[in-house]
Amino acid sequence: MSTGDLLSIEPLELKFPFELRKQISCSLLLSNKTDNYVAFKVKTTNPKKYCVRPNTGIVLPRSTCDVIVTMQAQKEAPPDPQCKDKFLLQSVKVNDGATVKDITAEMFNKEAGHVVEECKLRVVYVSPPQPPSPVPEGSEEGSSPRGSVSDNGHVNAAEFANAARAFSEQLESQDKSSEARALISKLTEEKNNAIQQNNKLRQELELLRRQGSKSSGGVSFMFVIFVGLLGIIMGYLMKKS
Repeated sequence: MSTGDLLSIEPLELKFPFELRKQISCSLLLSNKTDNYVAFKVKTTNPKKYCVRPNTGIVLPRSTCDVIVTMQAQKEAPPDPQCKDKFLLQSVKVNDGATVKDITAEMFNKEAGHVVEECKLRVVYVSPPQPPSPVPEGSEEGSSPRGSVSDNGHVNAAEFANAARAFSEQLESQDKSSEARALISKLTEEKNNAIQQNNKLRQELELLRRQGSKSSGGVSFMFVIFVGLLGIIMGYLMKKS
C-alpha cells in the first residue's frame, strides 16, 4: 500500500493471471486521507495493451474510489514472464466541489508549480487459477503441489513458459477438432445428397422403362392392324382380277 499525503493506493502491484485470448482485469483502491477534494490521473507505458476506467477522477474527502485496469486479450504468450509494463498514478489537491469536467492536464504539470504526488505501479503476471487435482498417494497433508510458484504468487519463468505452451497446444487441438467435425458434417451431408440423387435417378429410369414397354407394345399392335388391312386389300384386288 502506498501512503502518500493525499491518497493511499492499494495494491502497488497489478497482478494479472495471464491467459491467452482472454481479457483480464484487476482493481485499484484509492483512499483520500485528507479533508480536501483530490484529483487523480492514471498513465501507462503501454496504452494500447491496457484500458483504465476511470483514468481520471475526483476522490471526495475521506472517501474511496475504485479504478479498474483491464489487459486486452493477448494472442501470444509474452517472451518474458517478468512484465516490464508500468503505471503512474498522479494526484493533486483541487478546489472543493470540483468535478471530473474541471480536470485539466495543466493540473498535473509540476513545472507550472503544482504540487503533484506520483506513485509508480508495476505489472506482475501470476499463474491462472487451476482446477483442483487429486492428491497423489504418499504426499503429506498440507503440502503444496506447486512448488514452482513463489510464496508471493509470482510465476517461475519455466512454469510460465510451460503453462503458456500447454494452453496454446490445447487451443490448437480444439481448433483441429472443430475443423474435423465440420469436415465430417460436410461429407455426411454430401453423402445424403448423393443417395437422394441416386434414388431419384432410379425412379426416373424405372418410369422410362415402363413407358418404353408401352411404346413397344403399341408398335406391335399397329403392325398387326397394318398387315390385316394389307391382306384385305390384296384379296379384294385378286377377286377383281
